[in-house]
Amino acid sequence: MQSKSVQKIALVLALSALVGAFFLFDLGQYFSLDYIKDSQQRFQSLYTEKTVTVIAVYMGVYILVTSLSLPGAVIMTLVGGALFGLAVGTVVVSFASTIGATLACFVSRFVLQDWVQRRFGQRLVAVNQGIEREGAFYLFTLRLVPLFPFWMINLVMGLTRMKLRTFFWVSQVGMLPGTLVYVNAGRELGRIDSLGGILSPGLIFSFVLLGIFPLATKKIMVWYRLRQNKLYPDVPE
Repeated sequence: MQSKSVQKIALVLALSALVGAFFLFDLGQYFSLDYIKDSQQRFQSLYTEKTVTVIAVYMGVYILVTSLSLPGAVIMTLVGGALFGLAVGTVVVSFASTIGATLACFVSRFVLQDWVQRRFGQRLVAVNQGIEREGAFYLFTLRLVPLFPFWMINLVMGLTRMKLRTFFWVSQVGMLPGTLVYVNAGRELGRIDSLGGILSPGLIFSFVLLGIFPLATKKIMVWYRLRQNKLYPDVPE
């Protein structure tokens, strides 16, 4: 028992050190569009020469950022689209984001449960009710309709009874449409080499998708729930 306590304290200290280093050394500057755009040519050359290594490093950084709930996941997704293209970028980002989210859920459940309980206790009540009512489909809805930041969902889900493997595959499927939209936007951003490129049809369409995707998915989920209520009126909400 004492050994587990020591391990938990050591893990908390390690996580705190990583998060502290991120802000202390201003590592967030490397997760900006300006930095990515300035470094794009260098990244592309490196990717061409060492494809597997670049993908592995990219996934490692993405998983670390997501598992520690650090800012930068959106930029990393856009970078994935600009660097790898739509098909490869979607696959790489999908698995990296899901692995990172699952690790964040794991850390919340076994290390940070007291802090998460204090910080998001009110959210937890609603989430538990949603899971009790709809099961894994509730998480699927949260992934499709971004009512809450994904990092918050990862942490709060850690305090529920949902199995980690269920959390993983539901997150993988639920985040896939959004991942596809953002990777495509990143691919279009990566093609800009002048101010005129900002007005390209592909980029404009990508940003339109970014805007309408949350609204469209929300409407679809509302329609689905209304349809379910009509088909099964005796099922409690």
